[in-house]
Amino acid sequence: MNELLYLVHRFPYPPNKGDKIRSYHLLKHLSQSYRIHLGAFVDDEKDLEYLDTVKALCDETCFVNLRPAFARLRGLYGLISNQPLTLPYYADSELQEWVKGVLERRPIKTILIFSSAMAQYVSHVRRGRRVVDFVDIDSDKWKQYAVTARWPMNWVYNRESRLLLDYERQVAQEFDSATFVSEAEASLFKQLAPEAASKVSYFNNGVDSDYFSPAYNYANPYPAGITPLVFTGAMDYWANGDAVEWFSRCVLPLINLHLPGVKFYIVGARPTPAVQALAALPGVVVTGAVPDVRPYLAHSELAVAPLRIARGVQNKVLEAMAMEKAVIASSQAAEGIFAVRGHELVVADDEGEFSNCVVELLRAEPELKRAIGHAARARVLASYNWEKNLARIAALLTHAQAPRATLGSPGYLQHDLQSSGDSVA
Repeated sequence: MNELLYLVHRFPYPPNKGDKIRSYHLLKHLSQSYRIHLGAFVDDEKDLEYLDTVKALCDETCFVNLRPAFARLRGLYGLISNQPLTLPYYADSELQEWVKGVLERRPIKTILIFSSAMAQYVSHVRRGRRVVDFVDIDSDKWKQYAVTARWPMNWVYNRESRLLLDYERQVAQEFDSATFVSEAEASLFKQLAPEAASKVSYFNNGVDSDYFSPAYNYANPYPAGITPLVFTGAMDYWANGDAVEWFSRCVLPLINLHLPGVKFYIVGARPTPAVQALAALPGVVVTGAVPDVRPYLAHSELAVAPLRIARGVQNKVLEAMAMEKAVIASSQAAEGIFAVRGHELVVADDEGEFSNCVVELLRAEPELKRAIGHAARARVLASYNWEKNLARIAALLTHAQAPRATLGSPGYLQHDLQSSGDSVA
C-alpha cells in the first residue's frame, strides 16, 4: 500500500466544524488506499478523547498542542519578518522535526496539505506529488474582516490579507495541484492567481444525508405556542457571532412587527460573552451546546444563515437542507453552494429583504415550505455525496485526470488566527 503524508492545521475529529468535517472525511476516504502519516495541531483538549479513533485510520501520527495565547504571541513575529501572521502562528519545531523524520524513514511519494498554513512544513520537499487543499481563500476572509474593523486592526487585517494571498499564490505555483471547496472558490482564486490557474480545481463537500435526515422521529425541543427560527453553528467563530448579532438586533425586530410569536434560536457550542448577551433581547434564545442539533432543525419553521462574512461552503446550510428545511441564507453564505435560488435555497441580504423573506414564507401555505425543503434535500443527495466528490482528490493525488464535478470585527488578540469555514457545533 502506498504511503501518504497528511498535514492538517486542526485535529480532524470530531467532525463538528466545517474544516474538521472535510479533513476527517478526507482522512477516512484516503485510509482505504494509503498508509497515512498524519500530523496535526490540537487546539481543543476535548478532542484528545478521540485519539484512538483517528489513530486507527493512520500508520503514524504526530499531534502537537496548540496553545492559542502562545501561538498569537508567536504569530506577532510575522510583523517584523514580512510574513503573514498565520505562518508563525502555525510554525512548530516539534512538528517540523517529525515531518523531516517521516520523510527520511518512509518511502512517501504523496503529500497532502490541508490549509495553506501547513505548506511551510514541506516547502523544501521536491520529491513525489504534492497537493494542497486550500479549502477556502483564507486571505479573502481577512480582507472581509478589515472592512468592519477599526484602526489599527483594519491595518493588521489588510496586511494579513495581502501577504497571505502572496503566500497562497506561491504555494499554488510550487505544488502540483491546488483544490478548493467549491467551483466559485476555485474560479475566484484563478482570477487572483492566474499564473497557477491550470493547477486549480475543486471538490465539493458532502453531507451525511442518512444522519441529517427528516425521517427520524425527533422530540420537539421548543416550547408550545412559538414560531422558531434556528441558526446552528460553532458560536466561538467570529463570523457566526457577527451573523447572529446582526439578525437578533436588526432583522428579528422587523419580523416581530408582523409576527410577534417568532423566536430566534441560536444553537451551538461555546457561545462568546457577546453571543450570550443576545439572550437578553426579546425573542432571542441562546442554547449553548446541545447533544443533537437535528431536533432543533427538524422542528424549526425555517433555518437562517445570515452570515455577512463567509468564504467557501457553509456546512450548516447543507445540513439544514438535508433535513428538508427551507433555508434563508445571505449571499455570502450561499455563494459556494450549488442550488437553484428561490427553489432549493432562498437568498436575502439587507435587513428589510431578510425580514420580508421570513415573513412571507411563514405566512405562505405550508406546502411552499415543504416544496422548498424537499427540493433542498434532493439537491444535497444529488450534488453533495462524499464518496463521489472525494474521487476527485483521489485522482489528483495519483496524477490521474480528476473526474468532472457533478453539478445538478474580530480582534487579532481576541480569537485564533484561523480562517477556516465552520459548521454545526
